[in-house]
Amino acid sequence: MASKNPSLFLFLLPVIIGLWSLIFPACYSSSSSPPYDGGEWVLLQPSVGVSAMHMQLLKNNKVIIFDRMDMGPSNLSLPNGTACVTKPKLPMDCTAHSLLYDVDSNSFRPLLFQTDTWCSSGSLDSNGALIQTGGYDDGERVIRTFTPCDDESCNWNELGVGLTVRRWYATNQILPDGRVIIIGGRRAYTYEFFPKSLNNATSSYYMSFLKETMDRYADENNLYPFVHLLPDGNLYIFANKRSILFDYNRNLVVKEFPVIPGDFKRNYPSTGSSVLLPLRLNGTELPEAEVMVCGGAPNGAFNNSSYYRVFVSAANTCGRLRVTDPNPQWVMEEMPMPRVMSDMLLLPTGEVIIINGAMNGTAGWEDAVNPVFNPVLYRPNEPDPTRKFSVLNPSKIPRMYHSSALLLPDGRILVGGSNPHQRYNFTGTFPTDLSLEAYSPYYLNQTNSIMRPTIITVESKEGTVSYLEPFAVTLELNLNRMESGISVVLITPSFNTHSYAMNQRMLVLDVIEVLQLSTFAYKVTINGPHTATVAPPGYYMLFVVHAGIPSHGVWVQVVQ
Repeated sequence: MASKNPSLFLFLLPVIIGLWSLIFPACYSSSSSPPYDGGEWVLLQPSVGVSAMHMQLLKNNKVIIFDRMDMGPSNLSLPNGTACVTKPKLPMDCTAHSLLYDVDSNSFRPLLFQTDTWCSSGSLDSNGALIQTGGYDDGERVIRTFTPCDDESCNWNELGVGLTVRRWYATNQILPDGRVIIIGGRRAYTYEFFPKSLNNATSSYYMSFLKETMDRYADENNLYPFVHLLPDGNLYIFANKRSILFDYNRNLVVKEFPVIPGDFKRNYPSTGSSVLLPLRLNGTELPEAEVMVCGGAPNGAFNNSSYYRVFVSAANTCGRLRVTDPNPQWVMEEMPMPRVMSDMLLLPTGEVIIINGAMNGTAGWEDAVNPVFNPVLYRPNEPDPTRKFSVLNPSKIPRMYHSSALLLPDGRILVGGSNPHQRYNFTGTFPTDLSLEAYSPYYLNQTNSIMRPTIITVESKEGTVSYLEPFAVTLELNLNRMESGISVVLITPSFNTHSYAMNQRMLVLDVIEVLQLSTFAYKVTINGPHTATVAPPGYYMLFVVHAGIPSHGVWVQVVQ
């Protein structure tokens, strides 16, 4: 008999389906991964007034964003009462070149710095303060700090102590003892530390590898070297096509790895990107470590684009190198399209998203064409090579030179910037972009919400995570699919600029036990990371991943 009230039936249908999935949970397949889709783009701000050349997520869910100072005024005014910046031979500048973006409220406020941060570098210290180094001209040897606050009192602080040499296009890495190492830069074949020791306050240390990997000046191809802290405490350093295992305590190259195959250069201006794939912890043994490098451009590409306006195809390959193997060898794979200037970010699921960039040319002023609007999802553990890469839904905004992206605690990707021009130019090809977007990966799709865990509490000693000390996470699940796997991961908030996320790191922790506390509540007990070489002290985003679907992240501090 036909229903006399079809609208009531349609209203109740979602409720009936939800109850059915709880009563008969086998209807949700546990043998397969969660359904993939192409994700969703949302415009957060049409303009924040500043192009996002550099971005750093802070422990209070705010993002510090900044550009350079030498290109004229921005589109963001300094607050009333803030003194304008005056510099020799330049007009007075009453605009901000930095801002603080509040993720939770989708709002922002201008910040003030005094020296030029063009193409600089940064790291968070163990207390969550940003240590920001170098730049251009009057900023090339400057050390700046930004300490997060919950009101509007915090701003940039420029320290009296400076860098030993100019650091322009350098790379920073946080170390196990809490210091930051600053490596390289344009015609800077050295590294140094911050803070410096009292008996060696002005020293930098020569690294011949940095000079050996520099192509002729117009190309270079070794700026912003890729640096990853390995579980044994040494550094993996990649520049141009070569890479080494480096003991910074002894200023010693422990090993040189094989050259990555192919004709492509991988570092600025042939800008590729790199990640240290997730470190999977088990017991007290140090985990295996594997590095991945993607994208880049052929030798001579920068000269071709900059001087002859010939934009050659970018690299379409990625290489993986398990650096902890006794005899490591590169394993090469092909992306769905060539890419240069693309960011590589680790997702809580252990997958890698490759986002932003172009298909032809290099980094540099108006040196690339054919923007890549589609991100790509890479699954490191997928055995089927035809399913390793998936092309995702496109943005409508070209994100070219001087764009950036980072992972947010809610699992979205914050994307901003793009200014391939020497000044702000809103009418040229690939105009300067001041907007912020968010990309939501497949796991944030509403169809996966029933599988999403919600973190209730993190129970640990004095509210921190200590090395090899057990701690617990209490969570809520609407639908239990533990047989499909549950994991607890830590991800660092990285410093992102020029298609490279400095200090990016993901740890898959060792789960000891899972207890069911009630119908929907569970307690997961986990071992803390092994040592500071595996997890340098500092703030991390903690995610629980259930059946391939991550929770929203919460902040925890890893301490000695």
